[in-house]
Amino acid sequence: MSEPVTVYRRRRAAALAILAAVLVLGVLTLRACGGETAQTVTEAVAPAQADGPPQLPRGGSQIFPAYRVVAFYGAPQDDALGALGIGTPAAAAKRLERVARGYARKSRPVLPALELISTIATAAPGADGTYRMHQTDEVIAEFLSAARAAKALLLLDIQPGRGDFLSEVRRLERWLREPDVGVALDPEWHVGPGEVPGQVIGSVTAEEVNAVSEYVSRFVVDHNLPEKLFVVHQFTSSMIENKDRVVRQPGLAVTMNVDGFGDRPNKISKYAQFTSEQARFHDGFKLFYEEDTNLMSPGAVLQMRPPPDLIVYE
Repeated sequence: MSEPVTVYRRRRAAALAILAAVLVLGVLTLRACGGETAQTVTEAVAPAQADGPPQLPRGGSQIFPAYRVVAFYGAPQDDALGALGIGTPAAAAKRLERVARGYARKSRPVLPALELISTIATAAPGADGTYRMHQTDEVIAEFLSAARAAKALLLLDIQPGRGDFLSEVRRLERWLREPDVGVALDPEWHVGPGEVPGQVIGSVTAEEVNAVSEYVSRFVVDHNLPEKLFVVHQFTSSMIENKDRVVRQPGLAVTMNVDGFGDRPNKISKYAQFTSEQARFHDGFKLFYEEDTNLMSPGAVLQMRPPPDLIVYE
């Protein structure tokens, strides 16, 4: 979004400092669960539909153009990580439902999504030097349970630090077998050897994206699952190298989400730039409650051309 470097670093440094402290403690808290005992993993991953082939939470097997997806992004470790981490997962899902109503149209209903940062980049290297940490299965199960209660998708977001996207997504195999769980890649937080998340803006190659999407696509094809949401976040042109080589894998709603905060003219301009590229995918747009200047209303967002298929709130 042509963000001033000082603003960018200040916001990122605050978030990463929180995560570094958590990493030092060696524990990911379940603060978002309100102190209650989390539902067991086995209970949370019970089949979403008991009879017939699996469907999306609100019916059907195709996400776009049947639905417009509206999501909250974040993690339970701290409110600064995004709207999803404020309060319990169930409370966040209820807030999201209210926000999503502004995007609902008779011709295109809304499908809510909880975008949980399942692999979180950190400012501390950790024991393996990868500058990233993982949500526990219990945390993921809690958010999946809340998503299912709200008839919403769960989107597992990957910030791999010095690690790689494919290895991180492979860790999520048990969750990708579910019909209502998708994947988001956060290239901003994918850095090289000698680099630290938050000090540099990361990137990903088309080949890396394709390796992950091919892996995720297999679950849809092999298990006859409904279409999965597959998101790649982007706010600079160089963040996805050779973007025109990204493959649209079967069974995936491949979506490029225009990320980054700023004022309305800059956000709209960046969205127009990315959606006019020759390589076309489904269109996403991200809004920031704290950092955006004059937060855009649902009506203003839908006036953009093309209207976004996915809207994410951080």
